Amino acid sequence: MPTAKPRLSQQLLAECAGTAALLCAVIGSGVMAERLAGGNTAVALLANTLATVWALYVLIETLGPVSGAHFNPLVTLVLWSKQPLAQRKPARAATLFIVFQLLGAVLGAWLAHAMFDLPILQTSAKLRTGSGQWLAEAVATAGLVLVILRAPAGKASALVASYIGAAYWFTASTSFANPAAVLGRMLSDSFAGIAPASAPGFVLAQCAGALAGLGLARLFETPVESTL
Repeated sequence: MPTAKPRLSQQLLAECAGTAALLCAVIGSGVMAERLAGGNTAVALLANTLATVWALYVLIETLGPVSGAHFNPLVTLVLWSKQPLAQRKPARAATLFIVFQLLGAVLGAWLAHAMFDLPILQTSAKLRTGSGQWLAEAVATAGLVLVILRAPAGKASALVASYIGAAYWFTASTSFANPAAVLGRMLSDSFAGIAPASAPGFVLAQCAGALAGLGLARLFETPVESTL
C-alpha cells in the first residue's frame, strides 16, 4: 500500500523546525563551548563542530522523510532545479520552503539566546571577510551540494553531517555553506556570529559555490543509454 506524501504544510513545518533546531544547536553549542573552554578557541570550535554534526545527522534522519531536510535555501533551489518539489506550483513550494527556512533560522537564534539568558534581540559584531573566507564559503557550499547530489540512497544524512564537520576545520570560514545559517548567526553576537556587514559576501560566495557544486555533479552523471 503506497505511503501518503506529507502535506505542504507538514513540509514547511519540518523545514522551519529543522532549521531552527540546527541554528539553535550551532549558536547554543558555541555559547556553551566559549564559556567552558577557558579561552581555548580550538577546544571551543571542536565542541561547536561536534554538536553541529550530531544535530545535523539527527535532524536529517528524523525530518528527511517529511520535507527532504533541506534547511538551506540553496539546497532547496538546487534540488528544485533537478526535480520539482511539488506536482502543482513547484515554484511556490520552493519559495515557501525558503521563507520558512529563514524564519526557522531567526527563531533558532532567539531560542539559543533565551536558553542562555542572553538578550533575545542582538546582532553580531564578529567580522568575517576577505577573499580567503569568501573562497572558503564557495568551496564549502560546492562540496555540500556535490555530496547531497552524489550521496547513495539512505546515506545522505551521515555523509552531509560528516562533510560539514570536516569543513568546519578545513575551510577558513568554518563552513557556513547556508544563507539561512548566515541570517541566524548574524542575529547572534556570540562565538558563532557573523557581522551584518560580512553577510552579503558570504551569501554571494555560497551562491557561486552552489552553482559550482551543481555543475560538478552534472559532470559525474552517467548518460542514459538509448534502448533503440
